[in-house]
Amino acid sequence: MALKNISIAGIIAIGIGVIAFFTNPGEEKYQNYADLTLRTEIKDKICARVSQDLGVWLEGQCHILVTTASPYLAEVVTQQTKRENFLLFSIYQTNLPLPDPLASYHVETIGAFGNFFIYQAQQQ
Repeated sequence: MALKNISIAGIIAIGIGVIAFFTNPGEEKYQNYADLTLRTEIKDKICARVSQDLGVWLEGQCHILVTTASPYLAEVVTQQTKRENFLLFSIYQTNLPLPDPLASYHVETIGAFGNFFIYQAQQQ
């Protein structure tokens, strides 16, 4: 009976490993995820602060500026990201050197099973 349980557990572990291998997201998918996440964070946090400090009209201008700068932001993410591929999952380390007065960030993300999870984001 114990041998049968070990065999079933082994088959399940191999199955999960195969699924993880084939769903390990690649660099292009990470670039799209990082670009969308960065734009959303800037719009939600920085543009909202602009609205509080300077008015609603400037918040709209901030959103337009972020949308216009999106190709530049995507290029920065591409150039500043290092991927470590462990076959079943990947770890992405991205340095975001934002201009003054914005803070720069170091972000570490794990990609597994077709998704991304930020597990560390440090202001530098």
